[in-house]
Formats: sequence, structure tokens, C-alpha cells
Amino acid sequence: MAKPLIFYDIPGDVKGTAWSPNTWRIRYALNYKNLPYTTTWVEYPDIARTCQSIGAAPTSTWPSGAPMYTLPALYDPSTDTALAGSLAIALYLDRTYPSTPPVVPAGTEVLHAAFEAAFIAAVSPHMQMLVMPVGRERLHEASRAHYKHARESQWGERMEEWAPPGSEARDMHWGALEEAFGKVKGWLETEPESGRKFVMGDGPSFADFVLGARLMWMKKILGDESDEWNAVEKWHDGRWAQLLNDLDEYATVDV
Repeated sequence: MAKPLIFYDIPGDVKGTAWSPNTWRIRYALNYKNLPYTTTWVEYPDIARTCQSIGAAPTSTWPSGAPMYTLPALYDPSTDTALAGSLAIALYLDRTYPSTPPVVPAGTEVLHAAFEAAFIAAVSPHMQMLVMPVGRERLHEASRAHYKHARESQWGERMEEWAPPGSEARDMHWGALEEAFGKVKGWLETEPESGRKFVMGDGPSFADFVLGARLMWMKKILGDESDEWNAVEKWHDGRWAQLLNDLDEYATVDV
């Protein structure tokens, strides 16, 4: 590979800079594949312009109907290819660099897409309420207002009212989130005697990076010494803390 890939991520005032639950999926994948890359850090108001400038298409639409440009995005100077969206990027990397370990093994594309959708549907209604308002405060000043406006347009009400500290709503969301992760744990232990380390066995795949990225988001935003994160680490006999530990060798950040 002649030229390093260019990976677009969102900076924050957290240990190691990287925090996003979407971009962490591809950071894990790039490190797992051991592909050379550099990170370009992009503040929220600059995401649409940056994606347009490299030719990365929108990944969705806003409630207004306007195109939604998101990160992660990737530009590959060796093939002059730009794209956005974590699963699309993972599939591109597998196709383009077949000598590296696959992130989405052949024949499992639909299953990985279904796992991602099911996992996000299970945890997001509660995780967003708990983590996003805190996450806003971890952003650089240039991104805070944009992030708040965009998320409130998607989820409704003021962020400060979603699940404030000490509220019944916050306790409810934490209880529901623990229950949702218990459901996911059940999926992963369909064959408990297998002793599998990751979703597909001994090696990680896109599904593990989706899980790990969400956990990393909570850890980075809430703080690894916070009472709330410490409680998550103890859920389900430490299952989720162990997953992050197992993925740690792929968690390098080039700040």
C-alpha cells in the first residue's frame, strides 16, 4: 500500500481525543487490519463541507429532508475513493485489501448489518439520553451548539431535560440500558459451552467493533473513574469490561 488512508474523526476533550461511537468502529477496524492511516480531526460544523470536499456521499437525511453528512469518512489516495458510513467503509477495506484480516467475513454481510440494527435498536433509546448531554460538554467549543441543535432536532426536548443527574428518568434509563445489554449478552451466549471470545469466535469482527465502540463512547464521555461507568464495568459479570479489554490492542489513536 503506497499511501496512508485518511480517516476523518471528531475531536473531543477526552483522554486520547477519540470518543465517537460511530468513528471508533472504523478506528478499531483500521488498527485490526494494520493498515497505515492518518487522522484528520473535523469539528461538527465542518463535517458536511469536509465530506463534500472529498466526495463522500451523505449517509442519511435530517428530519427537514436535507442530506445528512456524517463521520466516519475515509479517503483512500491509492484508489481515489471517498466514502462514509462505518459498514460501507468496513466492506470497502475488506474488498480493497484482501490480504488483511476480514472485518466482515464473506457471506456474513447481511448478518452483520442485522446485528448492528438490532443492537442499536436495543440500546440507543436509553444510551442517547444518558450519554449525549454529557458528551456535549466534552466537545470543543466550536462543536457544542451544532451538536446540541442537531440532536434536539432528532430526539426532541432540551438535552438538559432528557435524563438529568439524580432524576427518576436517569435511573429508569440506566435500568433499561442494563436490561438491554443483558439481552445482547443472551445473543452472544447462545452456545455457552463454546467459550467464544468474540461474536464469531476467537477473532473480532465488525459486530464486536460496533459493541466496543458504544462501550468506548460511554467510558470516554462518562469518565473511566465515574460511578456510572464503574457500574457498567460490573454488569453481567464484567462481560463488557472484558470485551473492551480484549479489543484494547486495536484501540490505538494517532493524536
